[in-house]
Amino acid sequence: MSARGIKIRQLESIKGGMAEFFTPQASHETMLVQIPPHTIDDLFVHKSQTDQLLVVKGEFVIVTLIDKKYQYIALSEDYPVVLTIPPGVMHGAINLSSETCVVVNAVLRHRPVQERDYVTRGRPFPYDLEAANQALKNIQNTIQNSTASKLKSVNSYQPTVSNN
Repeated sequence: MSARGIKIRQLESIKGGMAEFFTPQASHETMLVQIPPHTIDDLFVHKSQTDQLLVVKGEFVIVTLIDKKYQYIALSEDYPVVLTIPPGVMHGAINLSSETCVVVNAVLRHRPVQERDYVTRGRPFPYDLEAANQALKNIQNTIQNSTASKLKSVNSYQPTVSNN
């Protein structure tokens, strides 16, 4: 996906003992963001930074406004991806769940912070909450299919037998 520079990149990981280490993100600063339950945020736009978002707890939907159309991108702790939103893209957050969502934002700064980067811009027209719910259902299906295929490959594993 790359509408106006928006990118979704699945993280790679390696196991080290009991821990799983995911690809580090280069950044100038890192923010921990909490999105309260039942949040429907207005849009805002950053002129001086790129957001790199990774959900570490819960799930939510990022709404972007591109060419007078909303795009709904669901993110979940169960599907580790980094969503990159470049400067100039209007976006907001929707958390329809009853749990707080925790997100790490590995911010890339392109120039000094501008106060207006964090001022909401409202919504030119209402969000389509059905589309937001559908985005969440789609990611849940992706997670279930991913889990099922991992289980299938584990269950079909046959050890190699050596006659030596």
